[in-house]
Amino acid sequence: MNTETTTAETATTTVEKRGDRVLTGRVVSNKMDKTIAVLVERLVRHETYGKFLRRSTKLLAHDESNSAREGDTVTITPCRPLSRRKSWRLLAIIERAAP
Repeated sequence: MNTETTTAETATTTVEKRGDRVLTGRVVSNKMDKTIAVLVERLVRHETYGKFLRRSTKLLAHDESNSAREGDTVTITPCRPLSRRKSWRLLAIIERAAP
């Protein structure tokens, strides 16, 4: 078995593993250069009462072309840390906000 092929195969599986997690959220800020703040909401069931609670997380994502605007619905995926808080990148803009 060739070791070069094995190394290349493991490298591609690592990239696929890292990029398989995708989150959808709403852009709440695009005032930074090549960076957007994305609000990701999720529903969590209360342990005792069973009521669903809305929890949110604000993540910073890298937007290379500065194409996302406030209010857009976007998908983001993890990447290597680009700064102290920014370790996500923009995959696609799902829906544009009304102008």
